Amino acid sequence: MTLLTTSNPHPNRVIALKIFVPTVAFLVLAAWIINTPAGLLGKADAIAYAICHRIAARSFSIGDRQMPLCARCTGMYLGTLLGFLFQFKHEKRGGMPVLKIMILLGIFLVGFGIDGVNSYLHLIPNAPSLYTPENWLRLVTGTALGIGIAAVLLPVFNQSIWADWTDKPILHSWKQVGALVLIGAVLDITVLSGNPILLYPLALLGSATVLVILGMIYTIVWLMLFKQENKYHTIKEVWLPLLAGFTTALIQISFMDWGRYALTGTWKGFFSS
Repeated sequence: MTLLTTSNPHPNRVIALKIFVPTVAFLVLAAWIINTPAGLLGKADAIAYAICHRIAARSFSIGDRQMPLCARCTGMYLGTLLGFLFQFKHEKRGGMPVLKIMILLGIFLVGFGIDGVNSYLHLIPNAPSLYTPENWLRLVTGTALGIGIAAVLLPVFNQSIWADWTDKPILHSWKQVGALVLIGAVLDITVLSGNPILLYPLALLGSATVLVILGMIYTIVWLMLFKQENKYHTIKEVWLPLLAGFTTALIQISFMDWGRYALTGTWKGFFSS
């Protein structure tokens, strides 16, 4: 089945998809906007609400307002966004990072896991733990993992989308990784500064990255379902599967929002009064 390319033997189906997908996208977006909290931060809260516990004590605040994502998720999604932006100029490279860098990214994953498990144990009364968890450490380990997510997800996305992708790795030198880690450190210091003027856009960008990641994954899924991998040369050509992917991501977020709200009756995080 080849329905999403311009050189298509089923032009009527292509036209139908070009009408159907944007229509569904508009309806889903409109329904989500109407049924979620008001304001940009309210919408950011609603995205975060679908994937994050949003425990107040484990989150940073913009003034007296809790950020949409918890400290760990803030680091993870902003780290992923940083990784995407850092690698953006190599838009069609699909090679995985070289082995030495993959080992480092694996260490980032282990650190994230250890700190995550240790933090979880602190939710259980009298459970043993390695150390007292801190939000700054959640942020740092989250950012490190986010850099790793971007380093793997972007090459997979490029391998799936482009007809002319190359097998060259985007991350291949310690210089690149050092620059990424340094920028990530500056990013974390910015979050830890507590400056509302800086935290406001970071809060929005963190939640937006949730939608970006899910949208990329679902775009790959749709391409696989329609057997359209490696058919495209420009972003302009791939708008339809991208829109389908991001619409599917928003549908998932909407259902998770609905399910959690049905259970809790509040947009606040867990353990909130």
